[in-house]
Amino acid sequence: MDRSAWLRERRRVAEERHDTLHAATYDQQEWGAIFPTHRRFVARLIERCPPGGRILDAACGTGKYFGMVLDAGRRVVGTDQSAGMLAQARAKYPDVPTEKVGLQELAADGEFDAVMCVDAMENVFPEDWPLVLANLRRALRPGGPLYLTVELPDEHELERVFAEAVAEGLPVVAGEHTSPGGGYHYYPAPAQVAEWVRQAGLRRLEDGVGDDYYHLLAEAEPAPRR
Repeated sequence: MDRSAWLRERRRVAEERHDTLHAATYDQQEWGAIFPTHRRFVARLIERCPPGGRILDAACGTGKYFGMVLDAGRRVVGTDQSAGMLAQARAKYPDVPTEKVGLQELAADGEFDAVMCVDAMENVFPEDWPLVLANLRRALRPGGPLYLTVELPDEHELERVFAEAVAEGLPVVAGEHTSPGGGYHYYPAPAQVAEWVRQAGLRRLEDGVGDDYYHLLAEAEPAPRR
């Protein structure tokens, strides 16, 4: 089975599942709440953004964090590849600009004082991590902060599902979790995340583990002089 074609299908199914299964009920589920560690890191990001500054919530889903940003006197723009999730965000915050665009296609260039990507990077294939981080980095003004999370898996469950996928002949790599119906997650080790972040021109400011996630706050390093 061709891995590139398999990954394209995983992404298509993920978008469809968010549109048809998750969007309408996301805010009523456990994961629709803001967990304490997430709240603390989002607050750290906001503190580093000047009053009135613009924050990009990339893969914003239903706009879970829009209220925190607006209440702090900052502006927010939301992007997501799921039209269904964006519809929910617009219903709650009709004045917040939103755009349907995936993390891989994000093309903002120095437009934001801060960027966050929360509860979304586990949907990104390993091949796309450097591209997505480069896109997030490019969206930032020099010195701007980036906050992202990586879900921490049950290692025994991950090993079991990976072995089953290999036995089925699926073109999986270590760290990938697939499920019936087309579900897909990828869980890189924090050390791998740190290396990709460094390669993207981002400097780690703070990190930590909490609420079953690895949390990373970084800043955009100045572009090298030519």
